[in-house]
Amino acid sequence: MNGAEPAPPDMCRLPEVHLLSRPVDMYRVYVAGILVQLTGCDPAVAYNAVQAATTLPKGDLTIPVPRLRIKGKKPDEVCADLAARFPEAHPLFVKPAPTGIHLPIYLQPRSLIQYLLPYLFERNEQYGHDRADGEDNKKRVLVEFSSPNIAKEFHAGHLRSTIIGAFIANLYASMGWDVVKINYLGDWGKQFGLLAVGWQRYGSEDELAREPLRHLLDVYARINSDFKPEQDASKAARDKGEDTAAIESNGLFAERNAFFRRMEDGDEEALALWKRFRDISIDRYTATYARLNIAFDEYAGESQVKAETVKAVEKLLVDKGVYEEDNGSWLIDFGKHGSKALGVAVVRGRTGTTTYLLRDVAAVLERETKYHFDKMVYVVSSEQDLYFQRIFKVLQLIGRDDLAQRVQHVNFGKVMGMSSRLGNVKLLSDILDQTANAMHDVMRRNQTKYAQVPDPEGVADTVGIAAVMVQDMTGKRINNYPFDITRMTSFEGDTGPYLQYCHARLCSILRKAGLSRGELRSYILEDGGATATATLAPDLKTSHCVDLFRLMAQYPDVTGMALKNLEPSTILTYLFRLTHQLSSAYDVLQVVGAASHEIMVARAVVYESARQVLENGMRLLGLTPVER
Repeated sequence: MNGAEPAPPDMCRLPEVHLLSRPVDMYRVYVAGILVQLTGCDPAVAYNAVQAATTLPKGDLTIPVPRLRIKGKKPDEVCADLAARFPEAHPLFVKPAPTGIHLPIYLQPRSLIQYLLPYLFERNEQYGHDRADGEDNKKRVLVEFSSPNIAKEFHAGHLRSTIIGAFIANLYASMGWDVVKINYLGDWGKQFGLLAVGWQRYGSEDELAREPLRHLLDVYARINSDFKPEQDASKAARDKGEDTAAIESNGLFAERNAFFRRMEDGDEEALALWKRFRDISIDRYTATYARLNIAFDEYAGESQVKAETVKAVEKLLVDKGVYEEDNGSWLIDFGKHGSKALGVAVVRGRTGTTTYLLRDVAAVLERETKYHFDKMVYVVSSEQDLYFQRIFKVLQLIGRDDLAQRVQHVNFGKVMGMSSRLGNVKLLSDILDQTANAMHDVMRRNQTKYAQVPDPEGVADTVGIAAVMVQDMTGKRINNYPFDITRMTSFEGDTGPYLQYCHARLCSILRKAGLSRGELRSYILEDGGATATATLAPDLKTSHCVDLFRLMAQYPDVTGMALKNLEPSTILTYLFRLTHQLSSAYDVLQVVGAASHEIMVARAVVYESARQVLENGMRLLGLTPVER
């Protein structure tokens, strides 16, 4: 590699090394080899001590010296000694200067660019992905996300679950996992019994034909309003310590429970109505998810859990001495099993019907049998933290600790103020329509540019979706955030429209230069980027060009970090750093109007490289980049 000593072969075989997918790992191997020569430490220790720098001013790599585990000297003294003895005039690295107990490593710009250009152009849309060891060796992950309830509002929690869950599914797929995307509908339970009662009172076949899902929502809202006084009376009695049996055996309580009992008993008429409403919901949701480029592999639901699996779970609970009967209900007192904070959970109600907890534990067992998964991720609001802790604890209590270790709850905070901002929002399509309309209004303010867009309504929809998704992913997922349609549709600041604008601008640079991506790829791969690197030599004296390449080289490390923390903000923060660096380069690294054709082509390569990285990051987040 550019005149450097060969990389230590033993080091290249370490499991942490990903030479085919992370270009900076080659540099890590060389640095680690130097550390082994200078200190005699173990190769694996040396390699793992070479960390990614947090910001460009702190280097491309950094070595926290205490990680080398060298005894007998203070870390700052070891750092100074390593800097002094680091090879002079190395073809890959600038000679480092110590900063306390950290040794920052800067890559030689010329070697980085000549190495990175063919690396990136060979991989194109695969850059930043981790190559699997082969189809037969793929690990399988199940990602359950979105999961709205039939005939209930598609609320902000479902929106966040959809956005974050799709990102996590994309991320695992890009890292070589076999991903199964599951939408686990809330399609069973007493709330459906209430909807059925509501349909008998308020349902209209004409309205159902006109706007199916919206009519079901209206029916549910009306019957729920009728039901509220009874719920309030039951709660008041419970708060006083009174028996609620009398209240809950009359009125809508009785009608709701009776219909759900018919469903659990397999009544054909009840199940036919349930199936009809379920099919309507899935049909409408599928069309809306398509706008987000999301297609689920399976629409599951509580209704799909087999009765025999539920009974098998209950038998295990009885056999393990976990199940307790109390006044007609069956429950688990987690405090008696070392988890007092989890409280007491009803598993089967006094009417004999099952609860969410029992069905969800059974669902885990069925999925293990069906998919033989290595990992399963639930993407659900932090409001359900306790509930998922209970699911995982029940798995342990029935003797399936191995299974409990393979399931994970990825939680997130609330969206604040969405209902007040968007009015009476009930459907995901409503949210997307309103943001697309807002984006369309913004676009129309510049009639000149608006006239140049071939499909303005389609672009408005795509950019509007980006606006919603980027606002959601900007902060840590556990944080709450305010839903602000004015802020999210702005082209100013770090927003979805700004990302789309940056991608479109990079596309326009290529168009104005009269160059195609295929031409640039051939130009780079013909001589491994040597001509481009030589032509860019004067530009390498400025940080504008060099820092762009330094950032682009980091992208595969960023995706690797995202796989560890499952934070969309990890990717998004990186993309905004990249776009900010691009903004500072446009005036210095001009393509059209360059001093020669050769310089124009070489600089176009820089921007096309950045565009590809930007596109890859946007698609990983679930965004569709626009070209105009």
